[in-house]
Amino acid sequence: MTSKANTIIHDSTGQALVTKLRHADSYFTRLRGLIGSPPLALQEGILISPCKQVHTHFMKYSIDVVFLDKHLTVINKIEAMPPWRVSSYVAVARYVLELPAYTAQDLEPADQLRLETR
Repeated sequence: MTSKANTIIHDSTGQALVTKLRHADSYFTRLRGLIGSPPLALQEGILISPCKQVHTHFMKYSIDVVFLDKHLTVINKIEAMPPWRVSSYVAVARYVLELPAYTAQDLEPADQLRLETR
């Protein structure tokens, strides 16, 4: 991923999953993630790369966590991961997409996502 896309499209439906995307692709932005930030609004998300595991320590709200491979194919997801938890380690993941709780319920393993700039 070379450009800073701001939209993520769910290919099978053509629907925008995220229209306000933040990128966490440096050591410090990955370390901080959503810690200290207000809950994500609908169609907001943060794309963490590279990433194979996340935690929700110091957070005050639950999030959906979507593990993606290098082609942005869904590998696994955790719905409504509560604060103070650590996800499993997903060795084949390249990215993690964090979304508001209960917004990834239509995503299934093998679903394809696409980055776009709008």
